[in-house]
Amino acid sequence: MPAALVRPAHAPAAQDDGARPDRKAAILLAAERLFAQHGYHAVSIRQIAAEAGVPLALVGYYYGAKHELFHAIFAHWRPTIEQRLALLHEALAGSAPPPLRRVVQAFVAPVLALRASGEGEYYAMLVARELAYRTPDTDRVLAEMFDPMAHAFIDALHQLHPHWPRARAAWAYQFAMGALLHHLVDYRVERLSQGQNQPNEAAAEPLLIDFITAGIQAVLPPTPSPLQEIAPC
Repeated sequence: MPAALVRPAHAPAAQDDGARPDRKAAILLAAERLFAQHGYHAVSIRQIAAEAGVPLALVGYYYGAKHELFHAIFAHWRPTIEQRLALLHEALAGSAPPPLRRVVQAFVAPVLALRASGEGEYYAMLVARELAYRTPDTDRVLAEMFDPMAHAFIDALHQLHPHWPRARAAWAYQFAMGALLHHLVDYRVERLSQGQNQPNEAAAEPLLIDFITAGIQAVLPPTPSPLQEIAPC
């Protein structure tokens, strides 16, 4: 997990224009928060500077153009991806069954922990937003940061279900991603449950893992049914 971004209350910029680490972190946090709330294209560098309480020129000094600042957010949180890959490796290497549920847990648990933390809340929301509403500008960063991890999980699903084509494992991964992303950003569950469920509450994590695991098992069953045998993958 990367070093936590400090979340101070908004403060006016200091009198001197010297570079300070806390101002650099404030810019990254402000960009992360605004991108998560409004989307990459709806946010300007000027708005980020105002949110961070720093001079406009300081944003470019530290991070360059807006797309470079966007990239820096994901680079900062790269250890979360590395954590998911490490857990995936442990799941495949371990002898304790069931391996599929452990693979799904490696896929889900670090993201939900990030979403529940004060430091990673906006980053998790940003990932969910940009993966759901991808644009050419943001997709380049997402492809660089997340596609290698996605391929690793798809390969793992194929390894556990080698009697199915890898392309079918890719469908299973896509469906699993859809469930996870929706859970990250959904607030409607409180209304639908008549107030009994809260968005992103900890009790939902094992349910989500069970749900995704069962869905993958349905897409990649041990023995194909006659319909599945002739269905295109």
